Amino acid sequence: MPVDQYLLPALRRRRYLRSAWPWRAAAYLATTVAVAAVVAPGVLLTALTWIATGRRLVDGAPLRGIDIAAPLVCTVLAVLIAPLLSVPLAVAERWRLGMVDDRPVASAHRPAADPLAWLRLRYTEAATWRETLYAVLLGSLVPLVYGAVALLLLIEAAFLTGPFLIPQGAGPIALGTTTVHTPQQAVPYALLALALLPVVPYLLGLLAAGQAALARALLGAAPGDATALREVARSRARLMTAYEAERRRIERDLHDGVQHRLTSLTLQLSLARLDTADDSPAAAPLTRAHEQAKELMTVLRDLIHGIAPQTLRDLGLPAALRELADRSPLPVAVTVAAVAAGRLPDLVESTAYFAASEALANTAKHAGATRADVVVTRTGDLLVLEVRDDGRGGADPARGSGLSGLADRVATVRGRLLLASPAGGPTLVRVELPCTP
Repeated sequence: MPVDQYLLPALRRRRYLRSAWPWRAAAYLATTVAVAAVVAPGVLLTALTWIATGRRLVDGAPLRGIDIAAPLVCTVLAVLIAPLLSVPLAVAERWRLGMVDDRPVASAHRPAADPLAWLRLRYTEAATWRETLYAVLLGSLVPLVYGAVALLLLIEAAFLTGPFLIPQGAGPIALGTTTVHTPQQAVPYALLALALLPVVPYLLGLLAAGQAALARALLGAAPGDATALREVARSRARLMTAYEAERRRIERDLHDGVQHRLTSLTLQLSLARLDTADDSPAAAPLTRAHEQAKELMTVLRDLIHGIAPQTLRDLGLPAALRELADRSPLPVAVTVAAVAAGRLPDLVESTAYFAASEALANTAKHAGATRADVVVTRTGDLLVLEVRDDGRGGADPARGSGLSGLADRVATVRGRLLLASPAGGPTLVRVELPCTP
């Protein structure tokens, strides 16, 4: 059976009344009253000054200096002080939200290095003003809405206890908007209230769920929030950097350790083969072992090159692309603009190289092309890599050609991949990569 993480889906289940959710909702609403009692006076004071000024205008009375100064001063003070008070209030509200929502709510605030930067950030961030809006709603809507709900609950309680509140022959009593004279007349209202009693937890649950949804929307990092997106981008970039560092470590260990030992083994087998007579029983096995060792060296060299080409690490992207062109089964022309010939950040170089490698591999396997061109240019802080071919076109990332994975890899460094491949060709793969660290 699924476990509900927040109040709204729990309200849809039959076991809602038998669960802890109604009590959690009631606790959330009760503590909201306490919080609103602290916030409401400031909101009410500012609103009353404007209401008083508005009434004088409506009545046609002349405005005095106090009528203009009071609302302006209250509003200016509210704008200056409310954001600072809203930040700790939002911290408490995010914690209190756990009463009805088990999902974590992350703050959308950016960290600050010093108190002055903290103040500047708090007054310029959208997150702060969303928290201020929540505080205003808490101090204005909550008294109105909660007051209406409290009135309904009071009427429910009056109906339910009506037969016990009217002594026999004591005269009429008001039950909400209804007047009854005897306990017998109050019984139908009590039965109606009794039938509606299970609705009360649902009413309180809906109220708590609505407020919780509002709190999550205004106090948390929204899916489209710029801060959250920046943090996700940074996290992906850090993972990609760590991944590239691990690739380089594996390549170095294979190149400096395994490949050298395999070279030494091949040399020893060659010397053993020379020292063994051709008619010796060991000559044929030594010859086969020597050939297999040389084949294994070729395989290992290709494997190391596929993991992290040493040319890319030592000489940079232009030299690595030219080496890639020499290894391609198709004729490939590489053109690197002078502004793009210098060294770039490691992550940008490796992403551009593997993008070119994937595009040329697709060209050789699927395009039916006779040649390809690789062009690298740089405009400001943007590196542009284009791979063109004269093939049949019709490339589709949905067919599993590796382009979808390549687009994801490019996106980790905040770049983008563009594809133009009409039926009949030609195909153009364009990769745009920011060069900033």
